[in-house]
Amino acid sequence: MNFMTSFSPGRFRCAVLVLGLAGFLAGCGGGGDDGEPTVTTLSASGIAYSRTMTVTVNGAGLTDPGLQMTVEGASCVDVARSGAATDFQVQFTCTVTGVGEISPRIRMADGRELARLKTSVPLPQVSFGVRQGTRTSTLLLEIDPASAPLTAANFMRYVNTGFYRDTLFHRIVAGKLVQGGGYLTGPALKQPTFAAIPLETQTTPKNLRGTIAMARATAPDSAQSQFYFNVVDNPDFDRVDDAQPGYAVFGRVVTGLDVLDELGRTETSFFSPALPSLPVEEVVLTSALQVR
Repeated sequence: MNFMTSFSPGRFRCAVLVLGLAGFLAGCGGGGDDGEPTVTTLSASGIAYSRTMTVTVNGAGLTDPGLQMTVEGASCVDVARSGAATDFQVQFTCTVTGVGEISPRIRMADGRELARLKTSVPLPQVSFGVRQGTRTSTLLLEIDPASAPLTAANFMRYVNTGFYRDTLFHRIVAGKLVQGGGYLTGPALKQPTFAAIPLETQTTPKNLRGTIAMARATAPDSAQSQFYFNVVDNPDFDRVDDAQPGYAVFGRVVTGLDVLDELGRTETSFFSPALPSLPVEEVVLTSALQVR
């Protein structure tokens, strides 16, 4: 996703452009006197949750060491300036860790703003490829970092490092839930690569049909890589109090509820105490890709 705004150079001249439903793009040409930097165009790419956003500044005098970028609105961390700046172009990068309106701003060292851009970060989406025997299907998930920021970030790290590729849906409770993210063919346990996360159920949505939540052990703060889908409404998985903290919901299926229903009817058998409801025919998560 790329956005750009342009405006006439000159000290504190501003232009605002309304771009349909995409948002507001705004810029203020600053500098120009005494050899100070000027900005003529400002653009951004990679505007997606958990991705690196690149902001490209065009103008003059852009090797000025005092030139910097700040970001308002949705969080974007680890702001860095490219070392390959020229007099006419410089780039800044940061990692997007929030959703909603985001506004990169180019400033001088003394805080004067030279340009700004306003747009928004959409809710991330993840595509799951599923194979059962010779049958293949797809689930499209929408993740909600606003309601469960730590849980969503943890899940997206596993997605974007390729951890979930070729893992099994290893537990299916008929008409209730479908669980995956922890076993390989064999079945063999796949060790998580990140530390367990704190439980977030104070503000998360309910365990309604089609939602995705993190599985965990008895200890509340024990969720790592495993997740489950609610095939039906499961109010018994919701938070009641500290003694019954529930399970953290962090997204929902937006396409493929029929696929989820079919998975929920898969025949299972007892394999071991750790795998009491293993599908008789392997159900494989062949791919997990962030598509938005």
